[in-house]
Amino acid sequence: MNHRYRKIPVVIEAFQMTRDRRRDNREWPAWLHEAWQKDPGEGCLFSDPYPGPNGEGLCLGTLEGVQRVVWGAWIIRGVVGELYTCKNDIFMATYEAVDVPDEEEAS
Repeated sequence: MNHRYRKIPVVIEAFQMTRDRRRDNREWPAWLHEAWQKDPGEGCLFSDPYPGPNGEGLCLGTLEGVQRVVWGAWIIRGVVGELYTCKNDIFMATYEAVDVPDEEEAS
């Protein structure tokens, strides 16, 4: 019986969050803007501390609970739309950029 498996290659969407991108969200992808508009819970992006008038940090509501977004980390939108964070060094060791046909970019 085989007990070894290879992860199926999948294409994810990701956005590297920096302090500057936190302050100016014009580069944010549409799915991240949508997460910002959601009420706190799974699949949302919110200020840290929440609620706070000057919360500069960010948190994600994920399947595993709340995750803080560290500057330079990537926010990933998984294959079923779930959100999670990944530190830059791990992201760089695990993911590579791909070219996606226009019809897949629209989904």
